[in-house]
Amino acid sequence: IVYGARISLMIGVVTVSLALVTGVLLGAVAGYFGGWTDNIIMRCMDVILGFPALLLAIAIVAVLGPGIVNALLAISVVSVPGYARVTRASVLSVKSQDFVAASRVLGGSKWRILFTRVLPNALTPIVVLATMGVAGGILEAAGLSFLGLGAQPPTPEWGTMLGTEKDQMFSSPHLVFFPGIAIVITVLGFNLLGDGLRDALDPRLNS
Repeated sequence: IVYGARISLMIGVVTVSLALVTGVLLGAVAGYFGGWTDNIIMRCMDVILGFPALLLAIAIVAVLGPGIVNALLAISVVSVPGYARVTRASVLSVKSQDFVAASRVLGGSKWRILFTRVLPNALTPIVVLATMGVAGGILEAAGLSFLGLGAQPPTPEWGTMLGTEKDQMFSSPHLVFFPGIAIVITVLGFNLLGDGLRDALDPRLNS
């Protein structure tokens, strides 16, 4: 179980990192530039959101083939719209501030203002969402592995353990119980961390 934590935590961190970079860039560009750029990017995100996340991930893995790398890509793809939408909303709020207008008056380019003024001040909700996203990535990876589409035996991944030993539920329940408890504790821990970061970073909750 402890050895398998390396795989499950790596999946959660890598999927969030890929989705975070892609989603933040798309959401920042859409929110700051607006117009047809915003419409194209966000309509694409809406299309992805139109599918249930796990079913879309299953479809992607089914096309690419089972394996931990393809599972990482699939989970990252279905997670991108969430980060894009939150980033866009945060950028829309920040770009109307006076310091952004001052940067425009001083002659700063759009891209420079976006990446040096707007985006750094729009990261608070994104950091919280990313922390909770690690928990979601671990759960989705475990679901794919349980179905035989993620990590393949003998890779010690918690979802793979559950899928491999599910038929031993009544004869050897510990084979299913301990991987399940590991998933619950890890997901709960990241969710609590996300709640703590939200409380710490949101000034409205500290007033």
